[in-house]
Amino acid sequence: MVQAYILIQTEVGKSASVTEAVSGISGVTLAEDVTGPYDCIARVEAGTVDDLGKLVIAKIQEVPGITRTLTCTVVHV
Repeated sequence: MVQAYILIQTEVGKSASVTEAVSGISGVTLAEDVTGPYDCIARVEAGTVDDLGKLVIAKIQEVPGITRTLTCTVVHV
């Protein structure tokens, strides 16, 4: 299982609707509005790195109002 945090920037005034939409996507375990350089942070899980990429590109980045994402993969050291 691959886990990651997706840092999301949105259009002005779209943070709440983006967070709500992202939280309903399969594979997203948590999505919350935040302050700072990003507007939303989502925790996601996928079976493989390829599945993670597909989740981010095909589902999360397609949400209206998202302008940029940054994927931070969780590592266990």
